[in-house]
Amino acid sequence: MIVRAPEKRELEVAGNRPLEEVLAELGINPETVVVVRGEELLTRDTRVREEDTIEVISAISGGHGALP
Repeated sequence: MIVRAPEKRELEVAGNRPLEEVLAELGINPETVVVVRGEELLTRDTRVREEDTIEVISAISGGHGALP
């Protein structure tokens, strides 16, 4: 399976297992990313297949600082 990770890294890892295991192997905290396969948003328990290409996108939050 091909994983397109943050910072434009592209990695090849074994598939046919839950997404959560793939993220753990790569040292990626699932609370800080969203993962898509094509146009499908994946959950941690989704089984990813050997032939899949998935994209890991960092979740970014921000705001204006302190409220009055």
